[in-house]
Amino acid sequence: MQHDDCGFASALNAIGGKWKTLILWEVNIAPRRFGELRRLLPGISEKVLAQQLREMEVDSLVHREVFPGAVQRVEYSVTEFGKSLNSAVIVLSKWGKDHEARLALKEEGCSQAAAGSSVGA
Repeated sequence: MQHDDCGFASALNAIGGKWKTLILWEVNIAPRRFGELRRLLPGISEKVLAQQLREMEVDSLVHREVFPGAVQRVEYSVTEFGKSLNSAVIVLSKWGKDHEARLALKEEGCSQAAAGSSVGA
């Protein structure tokens, strides 16, 4: 693996993919059980959820706690390190929404200009 001088690639790797930011958000709200995460994240498969949770545990973003009992209960929660990433993700999310709004305004302006030019034709 090549060294990442600026750290950006490492950050993207930690939250890469479709599901990690959503998982991080859910366990930040409250500790969640595996089945609860499956219900909260429609479209994610059991295999992918398990894989993503394992990777996030290795990266110290989530904590996996096993509660002993007749029926073993496992709960996932955000770590302090994960909370710090969540703060960064919120800022990035805001930027993404602002970017989408700018693109929509630009698209709207292009559509109006195209409609205006076809009216006089």
